[in-house]
Amino acid sequence: MLQAAASIQDITPQKPVFLVGYPHVERTSTGVHDPLLASALCMADGPNRILLISLDLIFITAGAARRCRNAIKQATGIPPEHILISATHTHSGPPTVDYLVWKNDPIVPPADPEYLAFVEDKIIQAGIQAATRLQPARLAVTSSQVEGVGCNRLNRQGPMDWEAGILCVYAAASGQPMAVIVVYGMHPTVLHEDSREISSDFPHYTRLAITEKFPGAAVIYHNGPSGNLSPRYDVKAQTFAEAERLGRKLGQSITQTIAAIPPGASVETVILRGKSRLVELPPRQFLSVAEAEKKLVQARETFERLKREKAGHGPVRTAECVVFGAEEALALAHAQEKGLTRNLARQYSPAEAQVLQIGDCFLAGLPCEIFCEYGLEIKRRAPRQAFVISMANGELQGYIVTPEAEAAGGYEAAWALFQAKSGQIMTEAVLSLMKDLG
Repeated sequence: MLQAAASIQDITPQKPVFLVGYPHVERTSTGVHDPLLASALCMADGPNRILLISLDLIFITAGAARRCRNAIKQATGIPPEHILISATHTHSGPPTVDYLVWKNDPIVPPADPEYLAFVEDKIIQAGIQAATRLQPARLAVTSSQVEGVGCNRLNRQGPMDWEAGILCVYAAASGQPMAVIVVYGMHPTVLHEDSREISSDFPHYTRLAITEKFPGAAVIYHNGPSGNLSPRYDVKAQTFAEAERLGRKLGQSITQTIAAIPPGASVETVILRGKSRLVELPPRQFLSVAEAEKKLVQARETFERLKREKAGHGPVRTAECVVFGAEEALALAHAQEKGLTRNLARQYSPAEAQVLQIGDCFLAGLPCEIFCEYGLEIKRRAPRQAFVISMANGELQGYIVTPEAEAAGGYEAAWALFQAKSGQIMTEAVLSLMKDLG
Protein backbone atom coordinates (compact mmCIF):
# COMPACT_ATOMS: atom_id res chain seq x y z
CA MET A 1 0.00 0.00 0.00
CA LEU A 2 1.24 3.47 -0.87
CA GLN A 3 2.59 5.66 1.89
CA ALA A 4 3.68 9.28 1.55
CA ALA A 5 4.77 12.35 3.48
CA ALA A 6 5.93 15.86 2.68
CA SER A 7 8.31 18.25 4.39
CA ILE A 8 8.97 21.92 3.68
CA GLN A 9 12.05 23.82 4.83
CA ASP A 10 12.64 27.56 4.57
CA ILE A 11 15.84 28.33 2.61
CA THR A 12 15.40 32.12 2.51
CA PRO A 13 18.73 33.96 3.00
CA GLN A 14 19.01 35.45 6.46
CA LYS A 15 20.70 38.64 5.27
CA PRO A 16 20.59 40.91 2.19
CA VAL A 17 21.93 39.11 -0.88
CA PHE A 18 22.63 39.81 -4.52
CA LEU A 19 19.68 38.65 -6.65
CA VAL A 20 21.04 36.74 -9.62
CA GLY A 21 19.61 36.29 -13.10
CA TYR A 22 20.12 39.58 -14.93
CA PRO A 23 23.54 40.98 -15.91
CA HIS A 24 24.95 44.46 -15.34
CA VAL A 25 22.53 45.40 -12.55
CA GLU A 26 23.36 45.74 -8.88
CA ARG A 27 20.37 43.95 -7.29
CA THR A 28 20.89 43.64 -3.57
CA SER A 29 17.75 42.45 -1.83
CA THR A 30 15.88 44.97 0.30
CA GLY A 31 13.46 42.48 1.79
CA VAL A 32 11.59 39.19 1.40
CA HIS A 33 8.37 39.16 -0.61
CA ASP A 34 7.83 35.41 -0.20
CA PRO A 35 10.08 32.78 1.38
CA LEU A 36 12.27 30.50 -0.72
CA LEU A 37 11.43 26.88 0.02
CA ALA A 38 12.89 23.39 -0.15
CA SER A 39 9.80 21.22 -0.66
CA ALA A 40 10.12 17.44 -0.39
CA LEU A 41 7.76 14.54 -0.98
CA CYS A 42 8.57 10.92 -0.27
CA MET A 43 6.47 8.02 -1.54
CA ALA A 44 6.88 4.39 -0.52
CA ASP A 45 5.22 1.20 -1.70
CA GLY A 46 6.70 -1.72 0.19
CA PRO A 47 10.51 -1.58 0.20
CA ASN A 48 10.82 0.97 -2.61
CA ARG A 49 10.85 4.70 -2.00
CA ILE A 50 10.99 7.74 -4.26
CA LEU A 51 11.98 11.21 -3.03
CA LEU A 52 11.30 14.45 -4.92
CA ILE A 53 12.73 17.76 -3.73
CA SER A 54 12.11 21.16 -5.29
CA LEU A 55 14.19 24.26 -4.50
CA ASP A 56 13.32 27.91 -5.04
CA LEU A 57 16.78 28.63 -6.42
CA ILE A 58 18.18 29.50 -9.81
CA PHE A 59 20.23 26.26 -9.89
CA ILE A 60 21.56 23.42 -7.79
CA THR A 61 25.01 22.17 -8.76
CA ALA A 62 25.70 18.51 -9.46
CA GLY A 63 28.12 18.44 -6.52
CA ALA A 64 25.54 19.81 -4.09
CA ALA A 65 22.89 17.40 -5.37
CA ARG A 66 25.30 14.48 -5.02
CA ARG A 67 26.24 15.39 -1.45
CA CYS A 68 22.59 15.80 -0.43
CA ARG A 69 21.47 12.56 -2.08
CA ASN A 70 24.31 10.62 -0.44
CA ALA A 71 23.55 12.11 2.98
CA ILE A 72 19.86 11.25 2.63
CA LYS A 73 20.82 7.71 1.60
CA GLN A 74 22.98 7.34 4.69
CA ALA A 75 20.09 8.42 6.90
CA THR A 76 17.19 6.68 5.18
CA GLY A 77 18.54 4.03 2.81
CA ILE A 78 16.90 5.62 -0.24
CA PRO A 79 19.30 5.12 -3.17
CA PRO A 80 20.49 8.31 -4.92
CA GLU A 81 18.97 7.21 -8.24
CA HIS A 82 15.57 7.31 -6.48
CA ILE A 83 16.11 10.92 -5.34
CA LEU A 84 15.51 13.87 -7.67
CA ILE A 85 16.42 17.41 -6.61
CA SER A 86 15.54 20.27 -8.95
CA ALA A 87 15.58 24.07 -8.98
CA THR A 88 12.58 26.18 -9.96
CA HIS A 89 15.04 28.68 -11.52
CA THR A 90 13.85 31.86 -9.83
CA HIS A 91 15.75 34.99 -10.91
CA SER A 92 14.98 36.70 -7.59
CA GLY A 93 17.19 34.61 -5.34
CA PRO A 94 20.91 34.40 -4.49
CA PRO A 95 23.68 32.99 -6.71
CA THR A 96 24.17 29.25 -6.19
CA VAL A 97 26.68 28.51 -8.95
CA ASP A 98 29.75 30.32 -10.27
CA TYR A 99 29.36 30.70 -14.02
CA LEU A 100 32.46 31.11 -16.15
CA VAL A 101 30.83 33.96 -18.11
CA TRP A 102 30.23 35.85 -14.86
CA LYS A 103 33.76 35.37 -13.52
CA ASN A 104 35.02 38.78 -14.60
CA ASP A 105 31.71 40.59 -14.15
CA PRO A 106 32.28 43.27 -11.48
CA ILE A 107 28.57 43.22 -10.62
CA VAL A 108 27.81 39.49 -10.12
CA PRO A 109 29.42 38.10 -6.94
CA PRO A 110 30.41 34.46 -6.45
CA ALA A 111 28.07 32.14 -4.60
CA ASP A 112 28.30 32.45 -0.81
CA PRO A 113 29.73 29.19 0.67
CA GLU A 114 27.97 29.84 3.98
CA TYR A 115 24.58 30.10 2.27
CA LEU A 116 25.24 27.06 0.11
CA ALA A 117 26.06 24.99 3.22
CA PHE A 118 22.86 26.26 4.85
CA VAL A 119 20.82 25.20 1.81
CA GLU A 120 22.36 21.73 1.68
CA ASP A 121 21.56 21.21 5.35
CA LYS A 122 17.92 22.21 4.74
CA ILE A 123 17.64 19.93 1.71
CA ILE A 124 18.88 17.00 3.75
CA GLN A 125 16.51 17.86 6.61
CA ALA A 126 13.54 18.06 4.24
CA GLY A 127 14.39 14.76 2.61
CA ILE A 128 14.90 12.88 5.88
CA GLN A 129 11.75 14.29 7.46
CA ALA A 130 9.62 13.35 4.45
CA ALA A 131 11.11 9.83 4.41
CA THR A 132 10.48 9.22 8.12
CA ARG A 133 6.91 10.55 8.46
CA LEU A 134 5.13 8.28 6.01
CA GLN A 135 1.40 7.67 6.28
CA PRO A 136 -1.10 5.71 4.13
CA ALA A 137 -1.88 7.51 0.90
CA ARG A 138 -3.43 7.23 -2.54
CA LEU A 139 -2.22 8.65 -5.86
CA ALA A 140 -3.84 10.11 -8.97
CA VAL A 141 -1.91 11.24 -12.04
CA THR A 142 -3.36 13.74 -14.47
CA SER A 143 -2.47 16.92 -16.37
CA SER A 144 -3.88 20.29 -17.34
CA GLN A 145 -3.52 22.37 -20.49
CA VAL A 146 -2.51 25.89 -19.48
CA GLU A 147 -2.28 28.84 -21.87
CA GLY A 148 -1.64 32.49 -21.15
CA VAL A 149 1.21 32.12 -18.67
CA GLY A 150 3.93 32.29 -21.32
CA CYS A 151 5.06 30.97 -24.66
CA ASN A 152 8.13 30.44 -26.82
CA ARG A 153 10.21 33.55 -26.18
CA LEU A 154 12.20 33.30 -29.42
CA ASN A 155 9.12 32.93 -31.62
CA ARG A 156 5.68 33.61 -30.23
CA GLN A 157 4.25 30.99 -32.59
CA GLY A 158 7.11 28.56 -31.98
CA PRO A 159 7.07 25.22 -30.11
CA MET A 160 5.47 25.32 -26.68
CA ASP A 161 4.48 22.71 -24.11
CA TRP A 162 1.13 23.79 -22.65
CA GLU A 163 0.83 20.75 -20.37
CA ALA A 164 1.14 20.98 -16.61
CA GLY A 165 1.86 17.54 -15.18
CA ILE A 166 0.03 16.83 -11.92
CA LEU A 167 0.51 14.07 -9.37
CA CYS A 168 -2.00 14.40 -6.54
CA VAL A 169 -1.27 12.48 -3.34
CA TYR A 170 -4.25 12.00 -1.04
CA ALA A 171 -4.17 11.14 2.66
CA ALA A 172 -5.90 7.76 2.88
CA ALA A 173 -7.56 8.63 6.19
CA SER A 174 -9.23 11.87 5.10
CA GLY A 175 -9.30 11.53 1.33
CA GLN A 176 -7.97 15.08 1.05
CA PRO A 177 -4.90 16.11 -0.98
CA MET A 178 -1.81 16.05 1.20
CA ALA A 179 0.67 16.91 -1.58
CA VAL A 180 0.59 18.05 -5.18
CA ILE A 181 3.49 17.59 -7.57
CA VAL A 182 3.46 20.11 -10.42
CA VAL A 183 5.68 19.90 -13.50
CA TYR A 184 5.34 22.96 -15.73
CA GLY A 185 7.91 24.40 -18.10
CA MET A 186 8.21 28.19 -17.90
CA HIS A 187 10.93 30.66 -16.98
CA PRO A 188 9.92 32.36 -13.69
CA THR A 189 10.92 35.78 -15.00
CA VAL A 190 7.91 38.01 -14.50
CA LEU A 191 10.08 40.01 -12.09
CA HIS A 192 12.97 41.85 -13.73
CA GLU A 193 16.01 43.92 -12.85
CA ASP A 194 14.11 46.58 -10.93
CA SER A 195 12.68 44.09 -8.43
CA ARG A 196 14.76 43.88 -5.27
CA GLU A 197 12.73 41.57 -3.08
CA ILE A 198 13.54 37.89 -2.61
CA SER A 199 10.86 35.84 -4.32
CA SER A 200 10.13 32.61 -6.19
CA ASP A 201 8.27 34.74 -8.77
CA PHE A 202 4.96 33.47 -10.19
CA PRO A 203 5.31 29.90 -8.80
CA HIS A 204 4.71 31.43 -5.35
CA TYR A 205 1.20 32.36 -6.42
CA THR A 206 0.67 29.01 -8.11
CA ARG A 207 1.40 27.30 -4.81
CA LEU A 208 -0.81 29.80 -3.00
CA ALA A 209 -3.76 29.09 -5.29
CA ILE A 210 -3.36 25.35 -4.71
CA THR A 211 -3.02 25.56 -0.92
CA GLU A 212 -5.98 27.93 -0.65
CA LYS A 213 -8.11 25.33 -2.44
CA PHE A 214 -6.57 22.37 -0.59
CA PRO A 215 -5.46 23.58 2.86
CA GLY A 216 -2.55 21.65 4.29
CA ALA A 217 -1.38 20.29 0.94
CA ALA A 218 2.33 20.63 0.20
CA VAL A 219 3.18 21.75 -3.34
CA ILE A 220 6.34 20.37 -4.93
CA TYR A 221 6.84 22.57 -8.00
CA HIS A 222 9.26 21.42 -10.71
CA ASN A 223 10.20 23.46 -13.78
CA GLY A 224 9.95 21.57 -17.07
CA PRO A 225 12.08 22.14 -20.20
CA SER A 226 11.83 25.92 -20.52
CA GLY A 227 15.11 27.09 -22.04
CA ASN A 228 13.19 28.92 -24.78
CA LEU A 229 9.97 29.62 -22.85
CA SER A 230 9.06 32.67 -20.79
CA PRO A 231 6.19 35.06 -19.94
CA ARG A 232 7.78 37.69 -22.20
CA TYR A 233 4.83 38.02 -24.59
CA ASP A 234 2.12 37.51 -21.94
CA VAL A 235 3.11 39.94 -19.20
CA LYS A 236 1.53 43.37 -18.93
CA ALA A 237 4.18 44.58 -16.48
CA GLN A 238 7.14 43.26 -14.49
CA THR A 239 5.35 43.46 -11.13
CA PHE A 240 4.21 41.23 -8.29
CA ALA A 241 0.62 41.93 -9.32
CA GLU A 242 1.41 40.46 -12.72
CA ALA A 243 3.25 37.53 -11.15
CA GLU A 244 0.11 36.91 -9.13
CA ARG A 245 -2.13 37.07 -12.20
CA LEU A 246 -0.08 34.52 -14.12
CA GLY A 247 0.72 32.31 -11.12
CA ARG A 248 -2.92 32.09 -10.11
CA LYS A 249 -3.94 31.31 -13.68
CA LEU A 250 -1.69 28.26 -13.57
CA GLY A 251 -2.74 27.37 -10.03
CA GLN A 252 -6.46 27.62 -10.76
CA SER A 253 -6.12 25.39 -13.81
CA ILE A 254 -4.38 22.81 -11.64
CA THR A 255 -6.96 22.96 -8.83
CA GLN A 256 -9.83 22.67 -11.29
CA THR A 257 -8.20 19.61 -12.83
CA ILE A 258 -7.68 18.00 -9.42
CA ALA A 259 -11.27 18.76 -8.38
CA ALA A 260 -12.48 17.01 -11.55
CA ILE A 261 -10.66 13.74 -10.76
CA PRO A 262 -13.44 11.16 -10.41
CA PRO A 263 -13.98 9.51 -7.03
CA GLY A 264 -12.16 6.21 -6.97
CA ALA A 265 -9.68 7.25 -9.65
CA SER A 266 -6.77 7.32 -7.19
CA VAL A 267 -4.84 4.13 -6.44
CA GLU A 268 -3.25 2.75 -3.29
CA THR A 269 -0.80 0.35 -4.97
CA VAL A 270 1.95 2.08 -6.93
CA ILE A 271 5.15 0.77 -8.49
CA LEU A 272 8.08 2.98 -7.49
CA ARG A 273 11.42 2.62 -9.23
CA GLY A 274 14.27 4.80 -10.39
CA LYS A 275 17.33 4.66 -12.59
CA SER A 276 19.98 7.09 -13.76
CA ARG A 277 22.79 7.11 -16.28
CA LEU A 278 25.84 9.26 -16.99
CA VAL A 279 26.07 10.46 -20.60
CA GLU A 280 28.96 12.06 -22.44
CA LEU A 281 28.16 15.43 -24.03
CA PRO A 282 30.16 16.95 -26.92
CA PRO A 283 31.65 20.37 -26.08
CA ARG A 284 31.25 23.38 -28.34
CA GLN A 285 33.88 25.24 -30.29
CA PHE A 286 33.36 28.92 -29.53
CA LEU A 287 33.86 31.91 -31.80
CA SER A 288 37.23 33.60 -32.05
CA VAL A 289 37.59 36.86 -30.16
CA ALA A 290 37.40 38.84 -33.41
CA GLU A 291 34.23 37.04 -34.53
CA ALA A 292 32.63 37.49 -31.11
CA GLU A 293 33.43 41.21 -31.11
CA LYS A 294 31.76 41.58 -34.51
CA LYS A 295 28.66 39.71 -33.33
CA LEU A 296 28.43 41.96 -30.28
CA VAL A 297 28.49 45.13 -32.42
CA GLN A 298 25.74 43.72 -34.64
CA ALA A 299 23.61 42.71 -31.66
CA ARG A 300 23.86 46.18 -30.10
CA GLU A 301 22.94 47.84 -33.39
CA THR A 302 19.84 45.67 -33.77
CA PHE A 303 18.77 46.31 -30.18
CA GLU A 304 19.08 50.09 -30.58
CA ARG A 305 17.20 50.01 -33.89
CA LEU A 306 14.26 48.08 -32.43
CA LYS A 307 14.09 50.51 -29.52
CA ARG A 308 13.96 53.46 -31.93
CA GLU A 309 11.25 51.74 -33.95
CA LYS A 310 9.22 51.03 -30.79
CA ALA A 311 8.95 47.38 -31.82
CA GLY A 312 7.23 46.34 -28.58
CA HIS A 313 8.30 44.74 -25.32
CA GLY A 314 8.70 41.17 -26.63
CA PRO A 315 10.95 41.86 -29.64
CA VAL A 316 12.95 44.55 -27.81
CA ARG A 317 13.56 42.32 -24.79
CA THR A 318 14.58 39.45 -27.04
CA ALA A 319 17.07 41.74 -28.83
CA GLU A 320 18.43 42.93 -25.49
CA CYS A 321 18.97 39.33 -24.44
CA VAL A 322 20.83 38.72 -27.70
CA VAL A 323 23.18 41.51 -26.61
CA PHE A 324 23.65 39.77 -23.25
CA GLY A 325 24.40 36.54 -25.09
CA ALA A 326 26.89 38.25 -27.41
CA GLU A 327 28.68 39.73 -24.40
CA GLU A 328 28.86 36.31 -22.81
CA ALA A 329 30.04 34.78 -26.09
CA LEU A 330 32.89 37.29 -26.12
CA ALA A 331 33.81 36.31 -22.57
CA LEU A 332 33.79 32.65 -23.62
CA ALA A 333 35.94 33.44 -26.66
CA HIS A 334 38.58 34.94 -24.38
CA ALA A 335 38.22 31.97 -22.01
CA GLN A 336 38.64 29.56 -24.92
CA GLU A 337 41.99 31.15 -25.81
CA LYS A 338 43.15 30.30 -22.28
CA GLY A 339 41.86 26.72 -22.44
CA LEU A 340 39.25 27.40 -19.75
CA THR A 341 36.21 26.27 -21.74
CA ARG A 342 37.80 22.92 -22.56
CA ASN A 343 38.59 22.31 -18.89
CA LEU A 344 35.09 23.35 -17.86
CA ALA A 345 33.46 20.97 -20.33
CA ARG A 346 35.50 18.14 -18.85
CA GLN A 347 34.15 19.00 -15.41
CA TYR A 348 30.53 18.91 -16.58
CA SER A 349 30.57 15.85 -18.82
CA PRO A 350 29.45 13.15 -18.32
CA ALA A 351 26.11 14.49 -17.07
CA GLU A 352 23.34 12.59 -15.33
CA ALA A 353 20.01 11.66 -16.90
CA GLN A 354 17.42 10.20 -14.53
CA VAL A 355 14.02 8.52 -14.76
CA LEU A 356 11.63 7.77 -11.92
CA GLN A 357 8.69 5.45 -12.41
CA ILE A 358 5.67 6.30 -10.25
CA GLY A 359 2.91 3.87 -11.09
CA ASP A 360 1.93 4.32 -14.73
CA CYS A 361 3.84 7.60 -14.97
CA PHE A 362 7.47 8.45 -15.71
CA LEU A 363 9.31 11.51 -14.43
CA ALA A 364 12.46 12.29 -16.41
CA GLY A 365 15.14 14.50 -14.86
CA LEU A 366 17.62 16.48 -16.98
CA PRO A 367 20.39 18.64 -15.44
CA CYS A 368 20.12 21.75 -17.56
CA GLU A 369 18.18 24.61 -19.08
CA ILE A 370 16.99 22.69 -22.09
CA PHE A 371 14.71 23.72 -24.97
CA CYS A 372 11.11 22.54 -24.81
CA GLU A 373 11.37 20.60 -28.09
CA TYR A 374 13.32 17.87 -26.29
CA GLY A 375 10.71 17.56 -23.56
CA LEU A 376 7.96 17.32 -26.18
CA GLU A 377 9.86 14.56 -27.98
CA ILE A 378 10.38 12.60 -24.77
CA LYS A 379 6.67 12.81 -24.01
CA ARG A 380 5.74 11.78 -27.53
CA ARG A 381 8.03 8.75 -27.59
CA ALA A 382 7.68 7.62 -23.96
CA PRO A 383 6.06 4.20 -23.51
CA ARG A 384 3.59 5.69 -21.02
CA GLN A 385 2.57 9.07 -19.64
CA ALA A 386 5.67 11.12 -18.90
CA PHE A 387 6.60 14.52 -17.52
CA VAL A 388 10.06 16.05 -17.87
CA ILE A 389 11.83 18.02 -15.14
CA SER A 390 14.71 20.34 -16.02
CA MET A 391 17.54 21.65 -13.84
CA ALA A 392 17.47 18.33 -11.99
CA ASN A 393 20.49 17.15 -9.98
CA GLY A 394 22.77 19.77 -11.52
CA GLU A 395 23.31 22.38 -14.23
CA LEU A 396 25.51 22.67 -17.32
CA GLN A 397 26.86 26.24 -17.27
CA GLY A 398 24.31 27.26 -19.89
CA TYR A 399 21.58 26.05 -22.21
CA ILE A 400 21.04 22.96 -24.32
CA VAL A 401 19.53 24.34 -27.53
CA THR A 402 18.19 22.80 -30.72
CA PRO A 403 20.30 22.55 -33.90
CA GLU A 404 18.10 25.26 -35.43
CA ALA A 405 18.76 27.63 -32.53
CA GLU A 406 22.46 26.78 -32.63
CA ALA A 407 22.59 27.77 -36.31
CA ALA A 408 20.60 30.97 -35.74
CA GLY A 409 22.67 32.12 -32.77
CA GLY A 410 21.01 34.28 -30.12
CA TYR A 411 21.16 34.56 -26.36
CA GLU A 412 20.73 30.90 -25.41
CA ALA A 413 22.96 29.47 -28.14
CA ALA A 414 25.70 32.04 -27.54
CA TRP A 415 26.78 30.64 -24.20
CA ALA A 416 25.83 26.98 -24.39
CA LEU A 417 28.84 24.98 -23.22
CA PHE A 418 27.82 21.87 -25.18
CA GLN A 419 26.73 21.24 -28.76
CA ALA A 420 23.05 21.13 -29.63
CA LYS A 421 23.28 17.40 -30.33
CA SER A 422 23.62 16.99 -26.55
CA GLY A 423 19.86 17.48 -26.31
CA GLN A 424 19.21 14.45 -28.49
CA ILE A 425 21.81 12.45 -26.59
CA MET A 426 20.00 13.11 -23.31
CA THR A 427 16.62 12.48 -24.92
CA GLU A 428 17.73 9.05 -26.07
CA ALA A 429 19.26 8.37 -22.65
CA VAL A 430 16.02 8.95 -20.73
CA LEU A 431 13.97 7.02 -23.28
CA SER A 432 16.40 4.11 -22.89
CA LEU A 433 16.04 4.33 -19.10
CA MET A 434 12.25 4.23 -19.46
CA LYS A 435 12.57 1.12 -21.59
CA ASP A 436 14.86 -0.47 -19.00
CA LEU A 437 12.33 0.23 -16.25
CA GLY A 438 9.62 -1.26 -18.42
